[in-house]
Amino acid sequence: MSTQAQRGEAFASLHRGPGVLVLPNPWDAGSARMLAHLGFHALATTSAGLAFALGRRDAEGNVSRDEALANAREIVEATSLPVAADLENGYGDHPEDCAATIRAAASVGLVGGSIEDASGRPEAPIYPMDLAVERIRAAVVAARGLGFPFTLAARAENYLHGRPDLDDTLRRLVAYAEAGADVLYAPGLSTREQIHEAVLAVAPRPVNVLVGSASFKLSLDELAELGVKRVSVGSNLARVALGAFYQAAEALRRGDLASMSHAMPFDRLNDLFKP
Repeated sequence: MSTQAQRGEAFASLHRGPGVLVLPNPWDAGSARMLAHLGFHALATTSAGLAFALGRRDAEGNVSRDEALANAREIVEATSLPVAADLENGYGDHPEDCAATIRAAASVGLVGGSIEDASGRPEAPIYPMDLAVERIRAAVVAARGLGFPFTLAARAENYLHGRPDLDDTLRRLVAYAEAGADVLYAPGLSTREQIHEAVLAVAPRPVNVLVGSASFKLSLDELAELGVKRVSVGSNLARVALGAFYQAAEALRRGDLASMSHAMPFDRLNDLFKP
């Protein structure tokens, strides 16, 4: 897939095909190349993975839009796969900010992205419904004006911000679907009943589910039975990698070299990055 339009159409079609689209989240060009080598069909960036790689805390506005899109460009250019991006809250409160972020995302080669309804302010972590819907509507208009398929996911963030209100979450997902979002996503939904209700509420629009945490008990087959169309892992792969690094370095500090034997052989890893 050499052109952005081809990648955009391929990414959109993956949401219409059979089975569940597994959308892993690399945090740099190297991890993107490794995922492509393993045969995944598309990729998505991770804001937390990038923040950790930069030595910063996530979800506190510590990574700028320019930094996030520079990272996304490196991931886009690392493989021929379609790439979507975690665009956080559009890097601004206003609908115009969301629209500008979508256009900027397209300019670095992305063919999809998500906009969330989290404000980044602890005293009022979720945007009011009317503003949240206007923000998604502006992002949809921007996406439709790009001239190629750009798959927009709208995220309802209640469950990540101490508001486990399923009714409000479902109302938001439905409103975002009616505003034109292509994919609906409520990270934090974890039970069969919650996910089933979300799928039914926005059908036939596809639903993304965040998987990979220790507390998440449903399998991919079970999610497919519930009608889930797409799963992503957020920062989980980055945390697996950084966790292994930390454990090995901690052992090294104690004088224990045993963990070094678990490293991937140099030649095998080096060969993954052949042009």
